Amino acid sequence: MRRICLTLPTNRECAGTIAAIGAEAAWAAAHFEVEVHLLVLDSADPAERAGHAAALAELPPDERVVVHHLDEDAQRAFLAAAIGRAALAKPEQLLELMLPAGCSYGACTNRAFLIAAALGCSSVHRRDSDSRYQEAAGEPVYPIRHELAGLGRPAAEAAAEVTETSLDPALADRPVSLVGATFIGELSVDLGEIEELDPQVYHEVVSLWAPAEWGPQDIDLLVAESFRGAGTEPFEADHSVLDLPDMWRLDMCNISFDHELYHRVPLPPAKDTIGSDYFLLHVVHDAGLPGVVHNRHIVNYYTGERRTDEGFLVYQERYAKFVLSMLYLHHIYGRLTELGSALLDDRHHVRPELLAEVIRESLPLDRTPSLERMDRLAAAYRRLGGRYAQFADRLAALTPRLVDEAQADTADFALLTEAWGPLVAAAQQLGLPDAP
Repeated sequence: MRRICLTLPTNRECAGTIAAIGAEAAWAAAHFEVEVHLLVLDSADPAERAGHAAALAELPPDERVVVHHLDEDAQRAFLAAAIGRAALAKPEQLLELMLPAGCSYGACTNRAFLIAAALGCSSVHRRDSDSRYQEAAGEPVYPIRHELAGLGRPAAEAAAEVTETSLDPALADRPVSLVGATFIGELSVDLGEIEELDPQVYHEVVSLWAPAEWGPQDIDLLVAESFRGAGTEPFEADHSVLDLPDMWRLDMCNISFDHELYHRVPLPPAKDTIGSDYFLLHVVHDAGLPGVVHNRHIVNYYTGERRTDEGFLVYQERYAKFVLSMLYLHHIYGRLTELGSALLDDRHHVRPELLAEVIRESLPLDRTPSLERMDRLAAAYRRLGGRYAQFADRLAALTPRLVDEAQADTADFALLTEAWGPLVAAAQQLGLPDAP
């Protein structure tokens, strides 16, 4: 019986989400020949962690669902042991990249990848704490139904499980490396108020993450598609497509990866930014690895802290850093497109040494375009006035540091990519302490 890892990284109260994901785990165990390791990576405060522990304890007992609830101390102990066993250079820096003091969407997923490797899981299925499942005919619509039907199988076999196949037949022997969908509901980034206040400013703000060489039509399309998921249309009936996965139809709150992918490539561990956890979507698509995109979309909603003045500042700063990261990521993505299937070895496995080389290629890029984009972002926010104008003043002071951090984040990603293979092997050798 194969093991899978259904994971929820969280830094906020989410007992209700934990109960819902526990039900998805039980559903998966009942409908597929799998042992589900439900992994909650908990960075919330002590009172919230206690509530999460209580929610996990209240899940109905199921011999094929194994619960792991790890606070940051437990995560740090595991990571330090794995880094030590791998005998890697710069162990302190690697530990910081895996469990940083700030928020890192890439790092929390990397921890799930590494712990899943220690548990012997064949796949990772990620959910988020600020989302919930849709319902149809009074029953939850679980994404894991499509994930387990296709993930890891040769595309030729997985074709029998989908509604539609658009994949080049020449790729039929390659494994399905990714299965996912997106969300409905509120925008995934806190820019909705800007669109309500001034659609032209919204267009300017969102267009800043486009590649510099794009023309107006491509930028208009990017603005129209960005951060909206599948809109608001609710689930009615299943539809799934086997192809090179359409990145515009995927979100990291509703995603799964085969171990042959995440054992070789980590996500960028950048702190205090959005978008750092989408890297593997580009790798899968550009390398020519098949994926399944389905329509069991999760419902996205904003939690309370995102409505506060402090939450506003945090998310706008993360967006600014996302824009800055694009100087490097667009260069990297362009090289991935050029390399195509050369990213894979003869067993259809991604070549991490080549990825690390491509990442390092981007480091000497001229940073002048980044400074210009921050000027444009600040100018756009000033046109809105109020707290946006106040943030524009804050951004002007922060820009030199944020520009330096974006370059340092890219160098850190190269370092982690080079260390990732030995780190995964060490995790597999260690196993997870106290796991059955």
